[in-house]
This record gives sequence, C-alpha cells and structure tokens, in this order.
Amino acid sequence: MEINYDLELEKASSKIKEEKAGVVCIQLPDGLKEKATEIAKYLEEKTKAKIVIWLGSCWGACDIPNLDVDLLIQWGHSDWDKL
Repeated sequence: MEINYDLELEKASSKIKEEKAGVVCIQLPDGLKEKATEIAKYLEEKTKAKIVIWLGSCWGACDIPNLDVDLLIQWGHSDWDKL
C-alpha cells in the first residue's frame, strides 16, 4: 500500500516569500526525513531562500529547535484543521 502526503509545498513557499525569509529551517518527522533534500531543493528553487534541514528529533509542535533562522516550517502526520 502506498500512501502519498500533500506536503503543501506551494503554501510553504508562499509563506517564505510573504515573510521575506532568507534562512528557513524545515523540520520533519522521522517518516518524512527521507524526502528532506527533495523538499529543500524545491523550496530553494521556488523562493531563493537558504533551506536548513533539521535532522534532530521532531516529536510535535512543542519540539522546536533553537536556531537562528528567519522561519521554521514543521511538518507532521496530522491535519490540524480537522482536529
């Protein structure tokens, strides 16, 4: 069984542009980390921002890395709009 996720990359790139973020950290749960470089490349091409990939833990919205970046984008497994 194949499961495809909608990572809303267009929404992420729009937010990066809206915030005029130069350095952006992306944080992914373990199950999505294998896509990290693909996601970073896409966002860099769309926005010209420098994308930093957080490979540490990501246990939820409260697990925020302490980095000097303009914007942090986290992905998870739940759709918060429907909870």
